[in-house]
Amino acid sequence: MADLCVRAPAKINLHLEVLGLRADGFHELAMVMQSIDLADSLRLRPTADGQISLQCDRADLPTDSSNLVVKAGEMLRARSGFAELGAQIVLEKRIPIGAGLAGGSSNGAAALIGLNELWGLGFKSQELHSMAAELGSDMPFCLDGGTQLCFGRGELLEALAFNSTDPPALLLLKHPGVSVSTPWAYGRCKELRGDFYLEAEADFEQRRQALRQAPLLGAIAGNRSWPPLRNDLQAVVEPEVETVRQGLALLRQTEQHLAVAMSGSGPSLFALFSNLDQARTAHADQSERFERYGFESWCCGFSDRGVSLLQ
Repeated sequence: MADLCVRAPAKINLHLEVLGLRADGFHELAMVMQSIDLADSLRLRPTADGQISLQCDRADLPTDSSNLVVKAGEMLRARSGFAELGAQIVLEKRIPIGAGLAGGSSNGAAALIGLNELWGLGFKSQELHSMAAELGSDMPFCLDGGTQLCFGRGELLEALAFNSTDPPALLLLKHPGVSVSTPWAYGRCKELRGDFYLEAEADFEQRRQALRQAPLLGAIAGNRSWPPLRNDLQAVVEPEVETVRQGLALLRQTEQHLAVAMSGSGPSLFALFSNLDQARTAHADQSERFERYGFESWCCGFSDRGVSLLQ
């Protein structure tokens, strides 16, 4: 079989609300996640030696069994019952590492989709989603992508439609020398905000329903203005990470932005614009300042899909 290529897009959080703690120790969340067209790619080649090898163009990314790409391949092979299945995988990174953009989760989801096809296993979408949920909270979203309400740990999805005729775009910032540990961010959130956590399922559902009816969803659909974006992790990360404060301040100075926020647990930051031309204009106006403060920057569009086979 010829090599197979898979596209693995990043995501941003348009809303991230920490509701409380679950019985399993994870946080109960209410989120809106959005795929963007900043994407990694995986090239897969089948082998019959029972080995799953991963190479990457980033030397600072582990390529052993701690990587979600390898974990996904090992899980898929174990569920198939064919121990001889193997693959050589080459990962080309464009999504920043440790950035709150679900790059690792998207790569793992791409491995599930790609290897299922490469090995001819025929696992159905529901089975792949179940495996993805076992591997990581963001991975089920990364399989489908687009615009989704995400509940539970993030694995319970409800698809939304955005204004596809003129979708928003974003200007994305990330300081390459800074990363934020997701467990640390959630742990800090618990320390600082735990007294306000909800506990009852009825209260969780009330917040889910409020999000389903929130002004944000009207803005995504293109029929009302954008409200301020909520990210409960930003509230605890911003005071403690200088580059997050700097980057948000820089983005708030851009002209014509609709909203500014941190994605996930950070430290990636973004400003929303009505269209890609406005985002590019803002980027051109501010690019020297971004560089002066050490930020990498990208202009990205919204994407209506998650992981996809390229050939």
